[in-house]
Amino acid sequence: MDAAGVAAECRKIVDQIDTVIIGKHRTIELAAAALLARGHILIEDIPGVGKTTLAKALARSIGGAYKRIQFTPDLLPADITGVAVFNQKTAEFEFRPGPVFANVVLADEINRATPKTQSSLLECMEERQATVDGVTHLLPAPFFVIATDNPIEYHGTYPLPEAQLDRFLMRLSIGYPRPAEEVMIMDRQRIRHPLEDVKPAISTDAMLGLQEEIKEVFIEPSVKDYIVALVGATREHPLVWLGSSPRGSLALMRCSQALAAMAGREFVLPDDVKAAVPGVLAHRLIMKPEAAATRAEPAQVVAEILSSVPVPVLEHIRNP
Repeated sequence: MDAAGVAAECRKIVDQIDTVIIGKHRTIELAAAALLARGHILIEDIPGVGKTTLAKALARSIGGAYKRIQFTPDLLPADITGVAVFNQKTAEFEFRPGPVFANVVLADEINRATPKTQSSLLECMEERQATVDGVTHLLPAPFFVIATDNPIEYHGTYPLPEAQLDRFLMRLSIGYPRPAEEVMIMDRQRIRHPLEDVKPAISTDAMLGLQEEIKEVFIEPSVKDYIVALVGATREHPLVWLGSSPRGSLALMRCSQALAAMAGREFVLPDDVKAAVPGVLAHRLIMKPEAAATRAEPAQVVAEILSSVPVPVLEHIRNP
């Protein structure tokens, strides 16, 4: 498939979700880019802004199976991955898959579950398989996790450790709509929810094909150096105790390739990298204690790094 064809297929997905999530086009594009890059996203936001709706709309737009897991302190790993049940008729154990066996999984309020339960989901995300009673079961493909984290409630929560946050390709935020957009939301949902009208834009097999196409998007050596320089700057910033690992460089590369393909290009521009940086790098930084004194946030550090690292000038683009 050529670049225009890939972009057209991606646009179908984004357009379907745009009919449901009003005024958040860029967030939708980044979520779609994470799916194309075979990653997972963490949405840290207040309740009621459309996190669940985004997950449902994304699943419907690719014709995939959708499951929601409500994380609570008493949730067990088996409640996610499934259990082996003894069948008295056959005298054998039968595996009953858990809700993680779906194409799009919404892990709602992941920070409410215990670290052991959180880890069971993160293992599925990383390995794309679940091991129950010593037997490994492959998860459906494509497999995409949207985890949500409520930042305003801390009682009875277990925040994700930095090492586990690092396994999310992106951390995004939806935020409040503008007044005019909120009126539009009210109008659209007055009689029925627009989610009911979302149709599969492509099939899951087509999505798997797009994920393979993304890998072929060309990256100029100078753009690779730019990615490494951005990630390296996070390790040298005076307010950062621990910067991004090479996993951040890989995530930035994959997201940049996805954004380039969505724009109809066969090559990555520095602008693609800059668009992906805030969502990819901010949650990978561990700040020094003195950062609290200046109220410096990871997002501010990332913005400062973006403005200070020289942007490469591509005089020509050659095919690989």
